[in-house]
Amino acid sequence: MRDYARVGQRLFMQRVVIFGSGIALAAYYYDTTTALIFYAAIWLSELFDLRVFFLIRRPQIWNDKAIKSHLRYIYLGTVVSASVISLFCISVALQQGQVSHFMPLFLLFSASVFAAINNNQFLPVLALRLSIYMAAILFIPIYDLIVSGAPLRSELWLQFFTVLFVLSFVIECARSFLVGYVTNLRHVRQIEKEHEKSKAAYKAKTEFISTISHELRTPLTSIKGSLQLLESGVAGDLPEKAAPLLTIANRNSARLSELIEGILTFQESEAGRLTYDFQDLELKSLTTGVVDRMTSYAEGLGVQIEQPAGDQEYWVNADPERLEQVVTNILSNAVKFSHKDGSVRLRFEQVDGIVRLSISDDGIGIPADKSELIFEQFSQIDSSDERSYEGSGLGMSVSSAIIAGHGGKIDFTSEEGVGTTFFFELPAVARPDLEAADNSSKPPETDLRVASAS
Repeated sequence: MRDYARVGQRLFMQRVVIFGSGIALAAYYYDTTTALIFYAAIWLSELFDLRVFFLIRRPQIWNDKAIKSHLRYIYLGTVVSASVISLFCISVALQQGQVSHFMPLFLLFSASVFAAINNNQFLPVLALRLSIYMAAILFIPIYDLIVSGAPLRSELWLQFFTVLFVLSFVIECARSFLVGYVTNLRHVRQIEKEHEKSKAAYKAKTEFISTISHELRTPLTSIKGSLQLLESGVAGDLPEKAAPLLTIANRNSARLSELIEGILTFQESEAGRLTYDFQDLELKSLTTGVVDRMTSYAEGLGVQIEQPAGDQEYWVNADPERLEQVVTNILSNAVKFSHKDGSVRLRFEQVDGIVRLSISDDGIGIPADKSELIFEQFSQIDSSDERSYEGSGLGMSVSSAIIAGHGGKIDFTSEEGVGTTFFFELPAVARPDLEAADNSSKPPETDLRVASAS
């Protein structure tokens, strides 16, 4: 029904032009008054159809009552519009007399083909419209034959046989378009059904991963805490051979915890449930804390992290926990992909109300053919089973979602074998204490209405 209304609205101007041209010719060559009467009737029927199309396409609750009501209007509009066009063509034929009726028959054939092509959404509606047109098409030559009593060799009989031939073509045309529409509709419904299955499978997968991740988080936190306590010596001195094993277990539990947190954040982002606690914060101080926690990891790989000197501050409005996650992801990747004895450098900039943090390394770089995969989930530069670098491939995808949630931008530049620079940009905000000082220094506002009155 919506397809029928959509096509009807789209073809409104075509119908107006076709029938308007026919009526203009009839007004010029035949009776003007009759042509104008039918022109007004056609406009009324078209406006009625447009109103029906609008009612069908507007948002509404579809039930049996609504469907039956719309169908009644569709049938009524079909009868009225087809009857007006048919009567107009018959009136032209009657004014022509017993001759070859090229113009009225051509208009009726055009209307029939037009209906066969565009009104195939409802077989009963199409059959009703074609029946009215065909009745008018047959009436014109049959009326001439009856009134004139023409012999079989007359051109009026040739016109009648030609009409029968053309009608068979119209019927075949309608059948072909109807079959094509039904076939396409069947394919569309099959695709919709498969799409619903895919959505259900994706939802089930998402809920499964989320549930498993949540269930793993609690025992893993307990395991990680216990391993850290054992490694710190709270439970007493450990055997010399146990210490390296404990270090390995502690490191891998931390990796597993980061992976689970990454999966949960990714699932929240995919579901549109990623929440933020925005507040004004100083970006340089935030990154210093991340660098402090990352230093031991970097030193273990023989990499040095260099922070910029100076007291300049860079204030942004952001969620500190989410932003720490982004900085940690970028910084850990820079350290991980750096060469031994290499360095990772942080740089801050503030230009035109934008704060940019850049993190550069002298590592392996990113191949040009891998650039498009960097911010995709579960993607890595080396995804083979023999890869040298650990990771889930979620970090940069999550970081991209977080920065987007802050209204910022994240990107990178890289040269294979030379190094990579990742950066993100956020809108700058005024330092809170300076903004408060500025406000306190402003003179009190004066009520101009009181001043003018006094």
